Amino acid sequence: MKAVLSKEVGGPETLVIEEVASPQYGKGQVLIRVKACGVNFPDSLIIQDMYQFKPPRPFSPGGEIAGIVESVGEGVSHVKPGDKVLASIGNGGMAELAVAAQHAVMPIPEGMPFEEAAAFLMTYGTSYYALKDRADPKPGEKLLVLGAAGGVGIAAVELGKAMGLEVIAACSTQEKVDFCLSKGADKGLVYARELDRDGQKAFSNDIKDVSGGGVDIIYDGVGGNYAEPSIRAMNWEGRFLVIGFPAGIPKIPLNLTLLKSCDIRGVFWGAAVARDPKAHAQNVKELFDLYKAGKIRPHISNTYPLEKSADAIRELMDRKAQGKVVVQID
Repeated sequence: MKAVLSKEVGGPETLVIEEVASPQYGKGQVLIRVKACGVNFPDSLIIQDMYQFKPPRPFSPGGEIAGIVESVGEGVSHVKPGDKVLASIGNGGMAELAVAAQHAVMPIPEGMPFEEAAAFLMTYGTSYYALKDRADPKPGEKLLVLGAAGGVGIAAVELGKAMGLEVIAACSTQEKVDFCLSKGADKGLVYARELDRDGQKAFSNDIKDVSGGGVDIIYDGVGGNYAEPSIRAMNWEGRFLVIGFPAGIPKIPLNLTLLKSCDIRGVFWGAAVARDPKAHAQNVKELFDLYKAGKIRPHISNTYPLEKSADAIRELMDRKAQGKVVVQID
C-alpha cells in the first residue's frame, strides 16, 4: 500500500510517500481501507516530536479517518467488512490502509460523506466535551472563541449556538470573522497576529466592547499572548477553557483567577475518551443527532490527494484553513 511517512524529525517537507507492507491487525482490531483523513494540529506536532505521544519511526501521521471496513479481528462484532466507518487512531491515517482498535471505530451516519466523516469527530468531539462537560454553559451566556475559524474553533461556534450561547468569534483576519458569522456567530472581532503589552490591553478592551462588558466562557485554541487579555475581559465566575497552543504556551498571572473568581479548566479530549468511553459514546450520539438535525456540519476548507499530504499539514500550520483540511485517498 501507499503511505505518507515521517522518517525523520521535522516539518511537512520531511515527509515522504512510499510503498510499504499492509498493516497487520489482530484481536479486537479493525482493518480499514481509508477514503479520507482529517488533518489536525497534532499532525504538525507529532512529526516534529512536539506532541505528547511519540510513535516509533517510520510512522504515518493522521489520527482521524473515514473509510470502509476491510477486515475485522477476533471479538469485533459491531462492524463488519463493507461497513462505512470513522475512527480515531492517533496516527497512521495518511495511508491506503489503517488499523483501529474496535472501541475507536463507529459506523458513519446515513448520508454523511467520507470527507465530512473524516473531519467530524476530533473537532466536534473536542469542542463538545469542552463546552458541555467542562464549561457548564447556561443559555444566554457569552462565549468567546479564539481562533474561531479553525477546525475546533468553528465547531465551538456551531455548538455554542446550538447550546443557546451568545457566540463571539475572534480571528486574525476580517475574512475569517466573516466566515464565522456565516456559520452562526453573533459577533466577531479581529486580533493582531502579534501582541505586545499595548496590543494585549487593546485586545482586552475590544473583547469588553464587543461583548457589552465581558464574557462568561472563553474557548482558547490559540494560547500565547492572547490568553491573559482574554481572561482580563472575563466576567465574574467565568470559565477559561485550555484547548491548544499554536501561538505558544501562555503564562497567566494567577491573581486574575482570584480577582474574578474564575476557573481555568483543561480540556484533554483524548484522555477523557479513554477514561470514560461511555460518556464519549453518549456525546458522539448527541453530536450525530445534531448533524442529522442540520445544526452542525463540518466545513471542508480544502482537500488534497495523498501525494500532497505535506501541503495539507502546511496549510494548517500556516493558519490559513477555515474549517477542516482533508486528505483524500483513492
